[in-house]
Amino acid sequence: MAPGQDLAYPSSTCLLNGPKLGARDGRYKTVKTFRWVLALTAAAMVATAMSPAPAAPPEGAPNCELFPARNHWNRRVDRLPRHPRSRDIVATVGRQATLHPDFGSGTWNGGPIGIPYTTVPGDQPRVPVAFGYDDESDPGPYPIPPNAPVEGGPDANGDRHVIVVDRDECTLYELFDARPQDGGARWTAGSGAVWDMNSNKLRPKGWTSADAAGLPILPGLVRYEEVASGVIDHALRFTVSRTRRQYIYPARHFASALTGRNLPAMGQRFCLKKSFDISSFPQQARVVLRALKRYGMIVADNGSDWFISGAPHDDWDNDQLRALKSVKGKHFVVVDTTKLARP
Repeated sequence: MAPGQDLAYPSSTCLLNGPKLGARDGRYKTVKTFRWVLALTAAAMVATAMSPAPAAPPEGAPNCELFPARNHWNRRVDRLPRHPRSRDIVATVGRQATLHPDFGSGTWNGGPIGIPYTTVPGDQPRVPVAFGYDDESDPGPYPIPPNAPVEGGPDANGDRHVIVVDRDECTLYELFDARPQDGGARWTAGSGAVWDMNSNKLRPKGWTSADAAGLPILPGLVRYEEVASGVIDHALRFTVSRTRRQYIYPARHFASALTGRNLPAMGQRFCLKKSFDISSFPQQARVVLRALKRYGMIVADNGSDWFISGAPHDDWDNDQLRALKSVKGKHFVVVDTTKLARP
């Protein structure tokens, strides 16, 4: 075993640095003692790295954690083994293609850069929503204010996500292709999902949500307040252009007719390699990259390759975020999440 090699999962490449053990280390007088200390060190490393922690509450809802600590979004994966087809899966997304922060400050094409969300009190009036995919959507009414921010702006033609958090009930409401009618007195949407933020309950198998993978969107967004604090403690949401006709836990839905075994499935987890040096990156980009090493990112939708989702904010430094574009697909591995505990 080489100095610094991981003790618990030697096949993994997105691990934290392990202790450096040398044959001449005088602390270990016998082989038996060395093995005993080695075992304890490995156990402690695994326990530390894999212990779940709750994600920080969203801005505007300080009493609402984004799902329980043991939720899949909040589980570190930096000590999970590499997926046996990791290299091939990464290659289908693009080894030379670069990461792209799909969020920032200011506007693009007249709308905010990223997926916005808002919070409302428990007495926010509920309004009816008519769904295109009503057989896989949670029925309304939803507490959507007339001025709820729409992804891309009011005139956008993209996914038009609308995300609302009831900060008193800690309930998350998410819509895809949301469009206000009659000044917001009612809405239409392609699909919608309601999430109890205190629960680990998933969608029924085969059901979409406001996202193609059948997952919630908000817990996977890069949020400014987290980066400002120096820590993102959850996995991130990202998109790829081609996915497989399959979903893996915690995803519940696929959105592809393609069956190539090296295409990523909905719910597939990627993480940044341990060996990738992030020390020279600017602060905002460095916090994102540290999260990608620890928690990774989850395939949540079909879209542009390697696009990471975040919420818009006036205090994003777009120049700092632009540094993320120097990170390439080859710097990531796919991790095997089959052994990750399911709450």
